[in-house]
Amino acid sequence: MAAACAVVIVITFVRHRTASDDDDPSETPDVIEYMTMWIGVVYAIVLGLAIAGVWEARSAAQDHVQAEAVALHEISERVRVYPPEVRDRIRDDVNTYVGHVVTTEWKAMSDEGRITEQGTALLDRVRADVTDYEPRTDFEAQAYQPLVDQVAAADQARAARADSIGATMPGVVWFGLIIGAVVTVGMIFALQIRRTPREMVLAGLFSALIAFLLFLIWDFDAPYSRGIAASADPFLTLFPHLDG
Repeated sequence: MAAACAVVIVITFVRHRTASDDDDPSETPDVIEYMTMWIGVVYAIVLGLAIAGVWEARSAAQDHVQAEAVALHEISERVRVYPPEVRDRIRDDVNTYVGHVVTTEWKAMSDEGRITEQGTALLDRVRADVTDYEPRTDFEAQAYQPLVDQVAAADQARAARADSIGATMPGVVWFGLIIGAVVTVGMIFALQIRRTPREMVLAGLFSALIAFLLFLIWDFDAPYSRGIAASADPFLTLFPHLDG
């Protein structure tokens, strides 16, 4: 944002010093003002759509985390009908998996943009614990299929979380956003801005706003690895004993 302001102000000063003696800022054609208005409107729509898109992707990424945490929590709670040795084994494996996700795997997602093979193996162990057990009573049999469904839901949410790690904005869209910013800010000079304090402040604020919105899109573009990122709080909320 500071760089955008500085560039606009420096170019304005340089242009003012190199302007010819017969340069008259009041001679800006009306058509340029009309074009500038429409360029600003179109670019504002593009920025709004881009921000909405990356925010929706970030919200979906957080929903994937929530769905996975809820499914694992349901597994831990519903195995209470199983024998103690089976119940404890499943709960221990679920806790191990969640602990791996909120520490090792979350760091790998943030730094390397990937999920870990160990996390996949730990979830497979949970699946094996649930599916390989043969119910001994009708009560256990009634709980078996819902547990299998929750394992499938956790696996699906994990796959969705893996798919949403990367950036969501294609390179061609970024090209359009940056070129649009250059054109939009550049139209300030087409209107022959002068070096009055009011115009300098407005030009600086306008360019800073464009830079801030582009930064906001970039920040939301990677849901798990940048400033306002999706968090592992759903896991820590449902498994508070693993916090820290």
